[in-house]
Amino acid sequence: MTEHTHQHDEDSACAVAHGAVAPATGTAGAREAGERTLVAIFASPVAGYLLRYGADLGFRGFLLEPDPAALGFPLLTAMPDDLDDSADVIATDHHRPELGVVLRDALATKARWIGVMGNPRHVGPHVAMLTELSVPPEEIARVHRPIGLNIGSRTPPEIAVSALAGLLADRNGRSGGFEF
Repeated sequence: MTEHTHQHDEDSACAVAHGAVAPATGTAGAREAGERTLVAIFASPVAGYLLRYGADLGFRGFLLEPDPAALGFPLLTAMPDDLDDSADVIATDHHRPELGVVLRDALATKARWIGVMGNPRHVGPHVAMLTELSVPPEEIARVHRPIGLNIGSRTPPEIAVSALAGLLADRNGRSGGFEF
């Protein structure tokens, strides 16, 4: 490992990046230490990468898949009603007929952030689905679409990196990108 030799103000993030200090972990004070939950809705290649990469970023990940035949991560078949403001929810398939119901249920929780993958040039089908389910427009407006940072993602791993970077930027009150 290269020795830490540059000069700067005391910065705990720098010390963690250089391996001089371990990042905060554990359950005591976990909220202060950045405890995060990520619920990926629907088993998809992007969901797999979201949960894998999210685990490396400190997210406690869950896959919500209404079809109980899906495997690979802790599996939920319905939205947990006890999600709190440490939870982010991402729907990874906007073509599924269950999308409206699972988003309605996510909106009924205290989840911090809810988003749906999709092309920004098209109206998201979730709007009509949620309207049909009598979800008020101000609640529908809480659903983010598109999601992630605009990095030109094309593959499932790139889409997952974009989405996770967007969540981290949002959590940290930043816009994302190279402007500091």
